[in-house]
Amino acid sequence: MKETGHAECVKFVKKFNLPLLVTGGGGYTKENVARCWTVETGILLDTELPNEIPENDYIKYFAPDFSLKIPGGHIENLNTKSYISSIKVQILENLRYIQHAPSVQMQEVPPDFYIPDFDEDEQNPDVRVDQRSRDKQIQRDDEYFDGDNDNDAS
Repeated sequence: MKETGHAECVKFVKKFNLPLLVTGGGGYTKENVARCWTVETGILLDTELPNEIPENDYIKYFAPDFSLKIPGGHIENLNTKSYISSIKVQILENLRYIQHAPSVQMQEVPPDFYIPDFDEDEQNPDVRVDQRSRDKQIQRDDEYFDGDNDNDAS
């Protein structure tokens, strides 16, 4: 079976032969969660899985077609910007309390390495923006102010 999307990303990262922690996510339908993680578990275990799902106690999670192949078509992104932002804040807060491994240096990422979020509402979804153009749009939060917020004002 040819993997697509998320599963193809897992396959790509696995090729680096580095320790890998694969965790769940959100924003997709429960009908596709079982498919997605079954396919990706097969990839992680180097096991080719058939597209047909055998009868089992969890067969209802593979409805409506009871196959591993995820139906194609457009699936609406139900994640709001505020939801994604709250997840990001929670992850960063959790990471703050993780103890580092012995003999491994940890330091904060310099602020000029920060890449701001793009306002997807203003982007044309039919036009692909290349990485070089995105990089040109990056501005630090503490630069380019006018008026009362200008740091260079005398």
